[in-house]
Amino acid sequence: MNIQWYPGHMTKTRRMIAEHLKYVDLVAEVVDARIPVSSRNPDIDELVGSKPRIIILNRADQADPAQNRAWGDWFRAQGFTVLETSAKDGKGVNQFSAAARAALKDKLEQWKAKGQVGRPIRAMIVGVPNVGKSTFINQVAKRKSAKAGDRPGVTRGKQWVSVDASLDLLDTPGILWPKFEDQSIGLNLAFTGAVKDEIMDVETLACHFMDLLNRRYPEALGRYKIEADPEAQGWELLERAARKRGFLISGGEPDTERMSKILLDEYRGGKLGRFTLETPEDVRREETETEAPRGED
Repeated sequence: MNIQWYPGHMTKTRRMIAEHLKYVDLVAEVVDARIPVSSRNPDIDELVGSKPRIIILNRADQADPAQNRAWGDWFRAQGFTVLETSAKDGKGVNQFSAAARAALKDKLEQWKAKGQVGRPIRAMIVGVPNVGKSTFINQVAKRKSAKAGDRPGVTRGKQWVSVDASLDLLDTPGILWPKFEDQSIGLNLAFTGAVKDEIMDVETLACHFMDLLNRRYPEALGRYKIEADPEAQGWELLERAARKRGFLISGGEPDTERMSKILLDEYRGGKLGRFTLETPEDVRREETETEAPRGED
């Protein structure tokens, strides 16, 4: 499955981010806590450079709590300030100002020495589509100042939002990268709704997701009254779930298209439970495999 989705406005977003970095003091990157690596655009590291960073693990309420802690430790070890949030209900959002001050501790001391005590912190909010950037800003600002939506690509242009006298936020449109080299990254983004469902076959996506649940989160299959089966493929589990739900079409065949939509909607709505699709151990394993020396022929 080769997922490609790089509309023209994303090229403009990349250029806009680069041009406006000089106007901000730090960059806050919103990621999906369920897929903290897959929901990060690798271009951001290159664009932002040494600018102070905050990683916002959003939708933390839908991810495995133990993995939230593990990912927090992982990002802090790389020098980032980390904040767990659930922007939809506002949990953790009130801590953003404190996190921003922590990330800018040295700079704030410099401002104080120069007599710039009243200067507001300016933070740029970045991230891939549909990770909750606009909702996060609305919660921080305590008002509907940034346009929010449940579909990718809602925010089209830059928006400055003044939170209070001490904090200004620069909202930016979601930005993906031109090509997903790793198929698992594309799938993770599709599972969580960060890329539009229209660009790929929903049944194919659901089959991959059923396979993932079967291997890593078998307890979630109980919602569909089916059991994990190491010998079964994703499409077989999808058919079994459709039959259990009574989703049938003419001839008694399982309506896998309907079941696929239900499966993905329920996962995205948090009805399957709290679990994380990738872990720091997965990243370390991939790095080890990449760095391992090749044997002699």
